[in-house]
Amino acid sequence: MSTRPGARPRVRRPWRSVADGAAVLIAAAVAFPLYWMVLSAFKPAGEIRSDRPVPWTLSPSLDAFRRVFAQEDFGRYFLNSLLVAGTVVVASALLAFLAATAVARFRFRLRTTLLILILTAQMVPVEALTIPLFFLMRDIGALNTLLSLVLPHLAFSLPFAIWMLRGFVKAVPEALEEQAFIDGASRTRFLWQILFPLVLPGLVATSVFSFISTWNDFLFAKSFIISATENSTLPMALLVFFDTETPDWGGVMAASTVMTVPVLVFFVCVHRRLVSGLGGAVK
Repeated sequence: MSTRPGARPRVRRPWRSVADGAAVLIAAAVAFPLYWMVLSAFKPAGEIRSDRPVPWTLSPSLDAFRRVFAQEDFGRYFLNSLLVAGTVVVASALLAFLAATAVARFRFRLRTTLLILILTAQMVPVEALTIPLFFLMRDIGALNTLLSLVLPHLAFSLPFAIWMLRGFVKAVPEALEEQAFIDGASRTRFLWQILFPLVLPGLVATSVFSFISTWNDFLFAKSFIISATENSTLPMALLVFFDTETPDWGGVMAASTVMTVPVLVFFVCVHRRLVSGLGGAVK
């Protein structure tokens, strides 16, 4: 290998190779369930029920996807999931941004107590609050409506979003805020035209978390949507393929694959802002 005169040859350190190999193995272990799900969606029914499963198929089939899209209310379930997830993402981002700005920029009594309460709310298991939330939704008349899905997910998304955005807001120098006020900017203008673009990478990260947790929710959808099946979401569509004797695993895998596509599309749309958005904050 030729090198430029005066330049030191690059020596690949052994620990770097070990780290790269470990990263590849971890990535393969994480991606294998996703690969198996997509593979099972295209496998014929006979190969899925085989006693000797193999990680490939020589006769891919679209029958499982045809059964999924043949469901009468599948499109409605998709729109319901999209509406609930979109509402939670937008509402949690705006509320978390305002709350994080308040706890990071303003000093008031019980601020530390409030932060501890927010952190404590993040530690409570969702399953422990399902029954109290059911009675709460019943008392306010929200059962069997999409509002019963939006409110709990919004409440569970806000603690994480506030804590994460608080760090982004604190990272913005206070001198920048003072300079904006000297130049005649109001607090509202500084908030939305200066601070908001700088913390946008944090907003994107919290939006990804909110979208995935809301889109994949089954517990709340099963608990709060009792009789109004027209307000069900996509995870509830999986129940159609479960039978007490012979579950339709091909249909389950096909429906799961269809559910995964919007999550991947959402991540692809925001990943540039998530990775490179901090570059604009320096300017």
